[in-house]
Amino acid sequence: MVRRTQPVTMKDVAERAGVSQATVSLVLNNVRGSRVADATRDRVMGAVRDLGYSTNAFARSLRSGESGMIGFISDEVASSPFAGELLKGAQLLAWETGNVILGVDTFGDPGLEAAAVDTMLSYRVRGVVYASMFHRVVEVPEGLAGVPTVVVNAQDGAGLVPSVFPDEELGGYTATRHLVEAGHTRIAMINIQSPDSTLPAGIGRLAGYRRALDEAGIAERPDWVRYGTGIVEDGLALTTELMSASDRPTAIFCGNDRTAWGAYRALERLGLRTPQDCSIVGFDNHQMVAPYLDPGLTTLELPYEQMATTAVEILLSGAPDTAGAHPVECSLISRGSVTEAKVPA
Repeated sequence: MVRRTQPVTMKDVAERAGVSQATVSLVLNNVRGSRVADATRDRVMGAVRDLGYSTNAFARSLRSGESGMIGFISDEVASSPFAGELLKGAQLLAWETGNVILGVDTFGDPGLEAAAVDTMLSYRVRGVVYASMFHRVVEVPEGLAGVPTVVVNAQDGAGLVPSVFPDEELGGYTATRHLVEAGHTRIAMINIQSPDSTLPAGIGRLAGYRRALDEAGIAERPDWVRYGTGIVEDGLALTTELMSASDRPTAIFCGNDRTAWGAYRALERLGLRTPQDCSIVGFDNHQMVAPYLDPGLTTLELPYEQMATTAVEILLSGAPDTAGAHPVECSLISRGSVTEAKVPA
C-alpha cells in the first residue's frame, strides 16, 4: 500500500464513492431529510474507511452543535471586484470571533442557490449572510427558514429577517448638501434609473437630492432632473443636453460614478472644464473610476465592508431573528471635482 503524503480531502472521498462533495457532507453530518439512498451512504462510508478520511471537524460539530462557520450566499459578490468588500468585511469579523466564512456565488441560478442552502444546512452554519451585488429587494430562500439569516446590501421583501443596506437617501442628501455648501443653487441631477423603477438606490438618492434642495430653500427644476441607466453613455448624453442650454446648471449630482465619468466627457467635448464650469459629484466611489478621473471625482462611498461587518455582528449577537432595517451611512469622499460657485457679476 502506497502511503499518502497529503491529507485525504472530502473531494477524494467523493471521487472514490462516485458522488458529489455535497452528498459526502450530507452523509457525514447525518442530515435528516437529506434523502440520500442507503446504498449511496454505504459507498460514502466505505470510501471514508478505505481512504482513512478524518472526520474530527464533523465530530466536534455534532458534539457542540456549532460548526464555527458562517454561510455567505450571494449572487455575484465574491466574484465582483466592485462589491467584493462585502465578503472581506464578513471574513474579517468572522476570523476575529473564531469563525470562518463558507461562501457561494449563485449567479442568479435558482438551482445553484438551492444547492448552496443545502450545503449551508449540512455544515450546520451558525447563520447565513444573504448578500446582493447591488441594492434591491430580495426574497430570502424558503430553505433558510429557521436558520439565523441577515440580508445585506439588499432588503428582505417579506420583512422577516434583518436587512443591512446603504442609506441611499442620506447619501443623496449629503452629495447635494456638499454642492449647496459650496455656494451652488443651480444643481441638476442625473439619476441611474427610470422614474417608475422600484430599485431603492435611485429612489433614495433622488429623495435625498430633493430634501437637500428643499432644506436650502432652492426650488427644484424638473427639467434639471434627468433619468439614465447608470452607464457612461447616459452621463455623456444627458450632461450634453443640460450644458448645451442657455440656462444651465453650475453643478450636477450624478447617481453613480459611471454617469459622472460620462459627465466629465461631455464637459470636455463642449470645451468646458470640471469643476471650473460645472462641479460634479458621483456616487459609489468606484475604485476603478473615481480616483482616476481628472480631477479626481468627489463621490459617496458605498459602505460594503461596514454593511457586512454589521450583518455578522447581528448574526453573532444572540438575537438575529429580530427583523428590522439597518441603514448604513455612505461617506463623502472629497476630491477635486467640486469648487465654489461663481458669484454673478
